[in-house]
Amino acid sequence: MNKEQLKTLINSGKTYDDADLDLSEYRDHALFESRRYNQKINNNEGYHPEILENLFEHLGKNPYIESNFRCEFGFNIRIGDNVLINHDMIILDCNQVTIGNNVYFGPRCGLFAANHSEDPSLRTAGGVYSKPITVGNQVWLGANVSLLPGVSIGDNSIIGAGSVVTKDIPENVIAAGNPCQVIRPIRTEDQEWIKKDKLFISK
Repeated sequence: MNKEQLKTLINSGKTYDDADLDLSEYRDHALFESRRYNQKINNNEGYHPEILENLFEHLGKNPYIESNFRCEFGFNIRIGDNVLINHDMIILDCNQVTIGNNVYFGPRCGLFAANHSEDPSLRTAGGVYSKPITVGNQVWLGANVSLLPGVSIGDNSIIGAGSVVTKDIPENVIAAGNPCQVIRPIRTEDQEWIKKDKLFISK
């Protein structure tokens, strides 16, 4: 199967054979390109987003992606403008993973679109299904946050460090925990310090 046929298969939400040789070929390519990108950074050769741009479905302007980045395929990843991804990010993009503009990821975050089959016989035979993940604009995820299959994070929301997100999080809230739950909305006074801090006042 070609890439588009494989995307249709794994993005369908139906159970598929995770050990399919065609899928393995694209996984190997993503592993090679991810390692090449990481080695450039680790060898003090600078950041080369063009490597990931050729791997992803879309990579926006001004990306900052730190070393030890890994993804499963790359072809299901869409990243907006001005996105910061800290060290040790893992994206299992066996379904569409969409990240908006101005999103910050702390170290060791994981976006996991994959789920093994609940049926033990299918699971041991390599049965996997997937659901898409969406992260809205201006979202901040703290360190060690995990997003599980099918979840979406609304615009402007903050996810606390160590959270495991199993259900959708609405926009404009602070949420944390395992499982992740909404703590409170983002309030106007949360932004008051910006007005008072001279570092953020235009001159």
